[in-house]
Amino acid sequence: PLSHLQTRPMSDPTHSMKVLVIGSGGREHSLCWKIGKSPLVSEVICAPGNAGIGDVARIAPVEATDLDGLIALAEAERPGLVLIGPEDPLAAGLADRMRDAGFRVFGPGAEGAQLEASKAFSKDLIERHRIPTATARSFDRSGQAKGYLEGCTTWPQVVKADGLAAGKGVYICQDLAEAKVAVDAIMEEGRHGVAGSKILIEEFLVGEEASVFAITDGDAVLVLEPVQDHKQAYDGDEGPNTGGMGVYSPVPELSKRIYKQIEQHVLLPSIHMLRREKIAFRGVLFIGLMLTEGGPRVIEYNVRFGDPECQALVRRLKSDIVPILIATADGTLSEIESPEWDADTCVGVVAAAEGYPEAPRKGDEISGLEEAAAVEGVEIFHAGTKLHRNLDGHEEVVTNGGRVLTITAMGATTDLARERAYEAYGKIRYDGKFCRTDIGRRREARKETTSQA
Repeated sequence: PLSHLQTRPMSDPTHSMKVLVIGSGGREHSLCWKIGKSPLVSEVICAPGNAGIGDVARIAPVEATDLDGLIALAEAERPGLVLIGPEDPLAAGLADRMRDAGFRVFGPGAEGAQLEASKAFSKDLIERHRIPTATARSFDRSGQAKGYLEGCTTWPQVVKADGLAAGKGVYICQDLAEAKVAVDAIMEEGRHGVAGSKILIEEFLVGEEASVFAITDGDAVLVLEPVQDHKQAYDGDEGPNTGGMGVYSPVPELSKRIYKQIEQHVLLPSIHMLRREKIAFRGVLFIGLMLTEGGPRVIEYNVRFGDPECQALVRRLKSDIVPILIATADGTLSEIESPEWDADTCVGVVAAAEGYPEAPRKGDEISGLEEAAAVEGVEIFHAGTKLHRNLDGHEEVVTNGGRVLTITAMGATTDLARERAYEAYGKIRYDGKFCRTDIGRRREARKETTSQA
């Protein structure tokens, strides 16, 4: 996949620098952890961070959506690089404002972020540039959407909120009644707020899901190793869609032949599309795919590292990540060395909170983290956590979101990595904890679920 990328070493910065990371999830924890290992970096600052990020970065209590506060923070700290993790500040134009203020930024501007912020905008571009995808129609009125659904002769159909819904605005509907309930939930009940003012109704694609991440400065492309997420809440791909319940990398199902197909038919045409549309893009293009019998099809674009995919990527990346980030921000990506990857497998298991994804409970004390982190090959990345001072005056780590932790483990085989990840998961304790038990073996679990049904 790197055949079109020149491999000339980038000159190192003359002195170490601060790096400012924006965000508070498992993705940002893993990025701070990896960035902090670079000899080019004197300090990592994270805004607003979480209970675990404080172990690898200095926390700045500025919310990721407080654009004015973040600009002021950058002006005070003068970081040599700003990395914007989540999609919301990207869509709000934080990267544009940071660049206008003179900072080196990893992350696309508001125009590029529209690829994720509006599924209708993205679908229109994909179809216009003839990139393979599912057929779809967009609607801004629930009555029109239901009328269209009444004429559908094939099921399932996929109903999606147009805007940013934290990975939870997608409904796979088995029949008309289910689809109408989904339309009402999005457009009438406002379950996803303004993200649901418009919806997309899309054909259901059959195949194996895959995620492909490409770092681009708008010209050169660096294709990262393949990873596979598990979106549904329960084993065997059952239950509601979530932001991601686990991940593994590499992906045996993605042969070199299939990856070459993805590069030729999806990835490079996508970069070409951005150029043709004059959309400046310096960051990550994360393409969600379905590998169908007819070839790879684009499900969606995201404009940042995935969560929990990022956690697996940084565990397997042997090279320093910072020169890659700097070169992307500077538009010199064609000048860097090709990164080295660990041949071992990474399995990441998400520990979730009771009620996730609909209404996760918060505030439960978490224990056993040190014991879990001591398992060989394990790194634990915090997502929905915060520090809480109890009545005795001691600080404790408590749950503060639906996806609480990502327990990652490396192993020479997928089975060994799975064994280590689940051993560590078993040592962590908090009320309402749950996870999927089939991370890294979803095909087998799906077969078992089907045979039992």
